[in-house]
Amino acid sequence: MSMISCEKVYMNYDSTRAVNGVTFNVEEGDFLCIVGENGTGKSTLLKGILGLQKLNSGTITFSGITKREIGYLPQRTDVQKDFPASVREVVLSGRQTKGFRLFYTAEDKRTARQNIVLMGIDDIKNKPFNELSGGQQQRVLMARALCATQKLLLLDEPTTGLDPFVTAELYKLISHLNRDHGVTVIMVTHDIRNSVEYANRILSMEHDGDFFGTTQEYMQTPAAKRIFGGDGNA
Repeated sequence: MSMISCEKVYMNYDSTRAVNGVTFNVEEGDFLCIVGENGTGKSTLLKGILGLQKLNSGTITFSGITKREIGYLPQRTDVQKDFPASVREVVLSGRQTKGFRLFYTAEDKRTARQNIVLMGIDDIKNKPFNELSGGQQQRVLMARALCATQKLLLLDEPTTGLDPFVTAELYKLISHLNRDHGVTVIMVTHDIRNSVEYANRILSMEHDGDFFGTTQEYMQTPAAKRIFGGDGNA
């Protein structure tokens, strides 16, 4: 059974139709990239999966996972960039998804330490978050998201605003989490070239219709051929 199944999901953004009857499923261990034009409802769909925004119709069902077991990295904002806290404090705050508490447990602290090491940020764990580069901040926020889950990460445009080298490193890191640590990944991105290199499934949300299938199947679609050329090779 699929970890997540979305069936004919319709959602509005304000009063405008954003998600237009999308159907797809996510299996354990998948790396799904959601691509498409602006205004096709990619970020809105993630919020629907998380229960942060209601569906107008359709269903989203879960198997073997609850919403509280999902790690979420939203689009970067100026507020996030200016967190007045240390790296360690930001990462540890990810344990708040397990329920509000005044004090963190030994398990909370152990989990935070593990994810700090996993994200390669142990050497900056005591630095102020707002003094870090954009790439470092994204690693910190991914470590924070991992404090909520060992199963599923939802990432909304995690490489926006990063230079090509940092973007490539971040994709490798996400792929490492997926392949070597068994974390299922759903990622919204405009970076189609890296998507087809690392993802095993693609959900392409377009104004003229959606596509869902394997990366190999996506490469044979008209949308992919417009991007990569007539033979559909990256």
